[in-house]
Amino acid sequence: MSSLALINEFLGQPPNASSHGYQIDHILEFCHWFMGALFLGWSAFFIFVLIRFRKSRRPAADHTGVRSGISTHLEFSVVLIEAVLLLGFAIPLWAKRVNQFPPGKEALVVHVVGQQFSWNFQLPGPDGQFGRRDISFVSNSNPMGLDPNDPAGKDDIITQGELHVPVNRPVILELASKDVVHDFFLPHMRIAGDAIPGSLIPIWFTPLKTGTYEVICGQLCGLGHYSMKGSLAVDTLEDYQAWLKERAELAGTQGGSPAGAPKAENKPAAQPENKPAAPAPSPSPGR
Repeated sequence: MSSLALINEFLGQPPNASSHGYQIDHILEFCHWFMGALFLGWSAFFIFVLIRFRKSRRPAADHTGVRSGISTHLEFSVVLIEAVLLLGFAIPLWAKRVNQFPPGKEALVVHVVGQQFSWNFQLPGPDGQFGRRDISFVSNSNPMGLDPNDPAGKDDIITQGELHVPVNRPVILELASKDVVHDFFLPHMRIAGDAIPGSLIPIWFTPLKTGTYEVICGQLCGLGHYSMKGSLAVDTLEDYQAWLKERAELAGTQGGSPAGAPKAENKPAAQPENKPAAPAPSPSPGR
């Protein structure tokens, strides 16, 4: 794709890092070349008209007009190409993104809540369930509004401004907002979605390259809109599990891995934390 994305790169589009991004890049690239050809063609036609119908050559106006049908054919061709782009490529690609979500068991599900002017992320804990949220519980120490009386939320992992995901695994982001309409935009992943108060809007992508990528708000949301940024870290499996362990320790949930964490090969599964610690075993003749 790097050999094709000539205009995209020239216009400053960042490199693609998602599985579906190459399709979007192809459409954008073709549209850029097509619009460039139209610009050159219409500019040449404009210059031709200025010279062909200059006053010194035709001092008297000709009210008959153009008799050739070339312009009609050219305009029809432009409309046809645009219709093919829209109906044959853009709409099917959009429909695939909004209708064909990966199975929940295969994907990592993350709740994303925007606020003026930051992003909050919530991952489920070892129980695999998200804690109940309510706006009445929102505070500086509880930005997601988790219900402290809900056992399902005791082990949830909450971060602000930074999200880690494993590479080569589908990620489903469920977007919401506390205050005004925001837009969660990942330029490198070629994905964006509105975060609207009172709604839960899902978007998804599959990251292909490890690294740290910028998260921005693509919707004017107030005076501090320029500062509403975050980061998406795409980690290897080992690094992602290490991050989960670190976050669990900070949250006081040592010994477990969130349900969305993939298990590394040839490594024993972590013991659930909700089991009481067993006393020291006494000698047994059978062991």
